[in-house]
Amino acid sequence: MLLQQQEDGHARLKRCIIIGDHHQLPPVVKNMAFQKYSHMDQSLFTRFVRLGVPYIELNAQGRAQPSIANLYNWRYRELGDLPYVREEPIFHKANAGFSYEYQLVDVPDYMGRGEAAPSPWFYQNEGEAEYIVSVYMYMRSIGYPAGKISILTTYNGQKLLIRDVVNRRCKAFGIEPPSKVTTVDKFQGQQNDFILLSLVRTRFVGHLRDVRRLIVAMSRARLGLYVFCRWALFEQCFELQPTFRLLLQRPDKLALNLQETMPFTNRPVGETGMVRFVEGVEDMEQLVSFRMNELYQMQMMNQYRIDEELHHDQNGRGDAEMSLAENGVQDTDMPLASTGEPKPEHDSDNVTEEDDASADESKMDE
Repeated sequence: MLLQQQEDGHARLKRCIIIGDHHQLPPVVKNMAFQKYSHMDQSLFTRFVRLGVPYIELNAQGRAQPSIANLYNWRYRELGDLPYVREEPIFHKANAGFSYEYQLVDVPDYMGRGEAAPSPWFYQNEGEAEYIVSVYMYMRSIGYPAGKISILTTYNGQKLLIRDVVNRRCKAFGIEPPSKVTTVDKFQGQQNDFILLSLVRTRFVGHLRDVRRLIVAMSRARLGLYVFCRWALFEQCFELQPTFRLLLQRPDKLALNLQETMPFTNRPVGETGMVRFVEGVEDMEQLVSFRMNELYQMQMMNQYRIDEELHHDQNGRGDAEMSLAENGVQDTDMPLASTGEPKPEHDSDNVTEEDDASADESKMDE
């Protein structure tokens, strides 16, 4: 404010209000000297709070289901829910096809491998990528819109791997890609109804040990959050225990409700319905493959029935036209039920075979 150009000794800008969340990710500073010795990794917002500048702390969230908000509201002082979150039915209905609105899914080694790094810091986990894409295809087969689903991960290498798997598997069935496949850092400040999250690491926790990154990851979903990781690794991380303690209160195998085949259900949150536990990546792939083949057969049967109806209608019209022609009924400008006498278009005594053929063709066109 002191740097603004004054007019007649007066500054036009009188007050500056900064809105933000210093519990989420700070700016990325690539220069190590600035980052370590100048605290440039600390945002201006965080610096003001640390220095004691007066601030107002909001204490109610309006984004997510209350149960999902519990995964991160421990980081905020007395964070509650806005009235409409407590009142709107959408925040109190279960997710169709899933037994839980949020769940941690343990992903063991896939084909004998966990995390891999083809190049330094380029971490990938093929098992989690295949598992997440299978769950996405399952959601699309039920009827979830692609725009309501986002796939997040904590590493760029995994992001590229998931995109490759989506292109390879989804295009074969004509399934459009999800709204976004990106990293947690890039998705900060955004949200979606359903989030599929891959944590990638199986040996070391890595940079998810930064609680601010965990808060961002947990707070992107509104209605459904499904975390795919190696639970034995992350449950031991002291910094992450408040969140993972809640996640591990539920089964670590993905719980599905296969009786629900539509994207809407009247089942309330907290009621699991008929549970079908998925044993692993291969089990989910088989389930999705069976579901896709079932949908393909239904589409082929529907198309066959439509073709049969069209063929039957065309044969019926052809038989009726032949019957009219044999009885000598001519086209008129009036309905057949009319009692008036239509004005003939030409002399019936001079009708040639070519005229009859053209008349039949015009009827077929009509």
